[in-house]
Amino acid sequence: MEHNSHEKKSNLPNILSLIRLACIPLILFFLYFPGRWGSFLAALFFSLASITDLLDGYFARRYGSVTVLGKFLDPLADKLLISATMIMLIPLNRIPTLIVIIIIAREMAVTGLRAIAVNEGIIIHAKTLGKQKTIFQSVSLICLCLHFEYFSVDLHVVGIFFLTVALVLTIWSGWDYFWQFYHVFTTRKSSE
Repeated sequence: MEHNSHEKKSNLPNILSLIRLACIPLILFFLYFPGRWGSFLAALFFSLASITDLLDGYFARRYGSVTVLGKFLDPLADKLLISATMIMLIPLNRIPTLIVIIIIAREMAVTGLRAIAVNEGIIIHAKTLGKQKTIFQSVSLICLCLHFEYFSVDLHVVGIFFLTVALVLTIWSGWDYFWQFYHVFTTRKSSE
């Protein structure tokens, strides 16, 4: 019985990642109806997906349940959630195309760099900067999905503000990953 309970707890982070992936088509569906209700429901499901991101990391650390599947699912779900939502917001004129290109290009570059690092036996640790970037991206996308004015607050303007901060953090954290890799790689080569 205790073994079953532990197994359920260790699978919980992966289940949360799958829920996050399942939210993506719902977000995209509701953005096809960009009025106030469609926008609200898209923002609601994006918020739910973002909460699962926080919870799966918490449960993975709490129960020591980091799995190979989880290492694949968690970043995949994060990147698909952010990228798909941003791309969907472009034709609605809610997000600048250039910012979307920069953010997605950074994600692809860092993912490629991590793959090379693993192949070279180099571990690049995620830093607070990357977590802050994700938080600002998520808050900006919730606001940009909502888009309309609520309680005299123009959420589109708020979303663009958070997106601008997210863009700075995205570039900065991307540069930091490349700097870490370069520093570790050159230090290791010089000591050989």
